[in-house]
This record gives sequence, structure tokens and C-alpha cells, in this order.
Amino acid sequence: MHRYTVLAALCVTTGYASAGELDPLQGGSIDLGGFQGVVYYTEADNSFRVVTTIAEGEAGLPVRFEATLDEGQSLTISVPGRLDERSQTVEISRAGGKLFVAGAEPPPELVRAGH
Repeated sequence: MHRYTVLAALCVTTGYASAGELDPLQGGSIDLGGFQGVVYYTEADNSFRVVTTIAEGEAGLPVRFEATLDEGQSLTISVPGRLDERSQTVEISRAGGKLFVAGAEPPPELVRAGH
């Protein structure tokens, strides 16, 4: 129960970051369809330590992703869609000494031959 309280507290104290820039220790909300969460980062040794926590709805078990980004690097988190639906993705990138969070371009839709 404690982990859900911490996630909820982070969500309350963060701003929306679907397509924006974050400052160190400033949390931003992300929305991946049925999964919502928060992302923040800290600086250490010229790198950004990025922490992203998402959960499916209020009852879903939270999942945390951690990565260290150097200048020019990025990471993508995706949640697969249901049958015949596209995946939901978010891209977190470091450029110009800043961290950016944006919805990533979905992969092309696959079509079966003969359809």
C-alpha cells in the first residue's frame, strides 16, 4: 500500500510533461493510454539519471524504469496496444544540457499481404 501512496504523491506534485522540458528533480506526468506515471531526473557526473514510474490504472502494480543519459542520448518506453491498435510510446531525450519528454512517433502499422 505504501508504494501506491508514494506514486500518488508524486503524481500530485508533478506537472504535465507530455511534450516538454524538465528541470532536475521536477517531476512530469506521462500518459501511455491505460498506463499513467511520472518522470524525473537528477544530475551526477555530467550524466542525467532518469527515473520513470508507470502503473496501469489505480490498482496496477507500479513499474520503475531507470536510465543514465549522456548528451545526445534518448530512451523510449512503449506500451503495446490491443489487437489492431497502435502502441503508446513516450521518448525521453537529452539535448543541449536539457531533458525533454515527448510522445514518440508510433511505428508504422503492419498490414498482412493480401489485405
